[in-house]
Amino acid sequence: MSQKDWIINGKTALGIELGSTRIKAVLVGEDGTPLASGSHTWENRYENGVWTYTLEDIWEGLRSSVASLMLDVKKVYDIQLNTIGSIGFSAMMHGYMAFDEKGELLVPFRTWRNTITEQAADILTERFAFNIPQRWSISHLYQAMLNKEEHLSQLNYMTTLAGYIHWQLTGEKVLGIGDASGMFPIDSATKDYDKEMVESFDKLVEENEYSWRLKDILPKVLVAGENAGRLTEEGAKLLDPCGTIKAGVPVCPPEGDAGTGMTATNSVAVRTGNVSAGTSVFAMIVLEKPLESVHKEIDIVTNPMGDDVAMVHCNNCTSDINAWANIFAEFSNAMGMSVDMNQIYTTMFESALKGSPDCGGLVGYNYFSGEPVTGFSEGRPLFVRTANSMFTFTNFMRLQLYSAVGALKYGLDILLNEEKVPIDKMYGHGGFFKTKIVGQKIMAAAMHAPVSVMETAGEGGAWGIAVLALYAANKKDEQSLPDYLNTVIFKQDAGVTVEPDEADTMGFDEYMKRYVDAFSVEQAAIDNLPEAERR
Repeated sequence: MSQKDWIINGKTALGIELGSTRIKAVLVGEDGTPLASGSHTWENRYENGVWTYTLEDIWEGLRSSVASLMLDVKKVYDIQLNTIGSIGFSAMMHGYMAFDEKGELLVPFRTWRNTITEQAADILTERFAFNIPQRWSISHLYQAMLNKEEHLSQLNYMTTLAGYIHWQLTGEKVLGIGDASGMFPIDSATKDYDKEMVESFDKLVEENEYSWRLKDILPKVLVAGENAGRLTEEGAKLLDPCGTIKAGVPVCPPEGDAGTGMTATNSVAVRTGNVSAGTSVFAMIVLEKPLESVHKEIDIVTNPMGDDVAMVHCNNCTSDINAWANIFAEFSNAMGMSVDMNQIYTTMFESALKGSPDCGGLVGYNYFSGEPVTGFSEGRPLFVRTANSMFTFTNFMRLQLYSAVGALKYGLDILLNEEKVPIDKMYGHGGFFKTKIVGQKIMAAAMHAPVSVMETAGEGGAWGIAVLALYAANKKDEQSLPDYLNTVIFKQDAGVTVEPDEADTMGFDEYMKRYVDAFSVEQAAIDNLPEAERR
């Protein structure tokens, strides 16, 4: 079939992922080829001390991204999109969405970006002998219990953003195992929530005299390829009020952005890994055996099949780069020059490679919000230099890229150097890698390992969840996800690999010494510069 025939005959899958700043929809053919895409830009709100998105933000963004995709189909193929083979939904992991028995949201959605659960995370980590990060759903729930929040007496269901959307569109209270592993620890043997830890948490629930128990309020766990329901009549109207998308389309298990990133980079198998670098940044490595110790800097989650994955997750990555790009755009306009934003980003990234490997003595932090990996509950974007630092544009640009992944390197050094975790393949995806070669060279220097980028990596998690939707609809018998990816999706895409440069790796290591030594400077900024209201 031609690509147009795929669309006409419904030999397609639609993937939609809700990222931090963009909701993207991707339509793919039966071999994973991207056919059309659409997107919607949005931004989180900081209200009453909480990073959040409203339900109106969510549904407006979903409908806008789908409408945008339909326009793209019409523009490219001159046909109307009338049928879809399968659908998948993905979103930012973790956070807290709590509902009563009527399905009403009890408190504003608390996203992964919040660092307001330190007390709960510390207690649960010690209780479970398992690292429980602040952004995990169970941390938010227990912190609410510690705070004696009134809404808990009405709690009937809690889920993630992807789980919420899937529930509203299919009626199914389920969650892909990768996303579920960011709510509560998973037992990779049973492919379900860890039974002993559930029982341990329920004792805390009993002590607080709540009527619910944990398994009653958590979504059912599904692995990739399992039946997760179909689009309902009401769900179809929510997604597409115009009625073009019809009910009955099979929907794969909803996944988090970590699982879709692993799928999008063919890094779901043991001893493979990936780095997703956008508004936040995380690295994931599929483990062949458990880690020797519990590390607060390292999360243990799973891939979409339920295998254990070591994850270093940092709240901040490209936001400060974006802020400086906007400053350079304003300067260009003030100078009477009209410069395309893509050109600005390309110039920034390519100039970084011309800077000194150690950034010429410059140091900075890209902390728009707190960064638990390095021990900060709040953040202040910060740039510092001494009078004799080599303050040049190229060094400043290299600093921006180093700063974007500095916290990630801080956590990875523990995983690679202390735990000696082996990696056969490492893949990169996300906006940090959009400018060819540059992001790969910086990340390879940070990891002391080669980094590859697939041709399809630019499609990101929306493409990854579309592939998972294809897998659920088209896999043969008991075909595994790695086998499906290797034989159907990635059989002709080997990617482009960049090896670490010795000067870059030594320079980055030297930069990290200053980065760690100056933590007290960042803390002083937090202590003495109150967070101003956004205008």
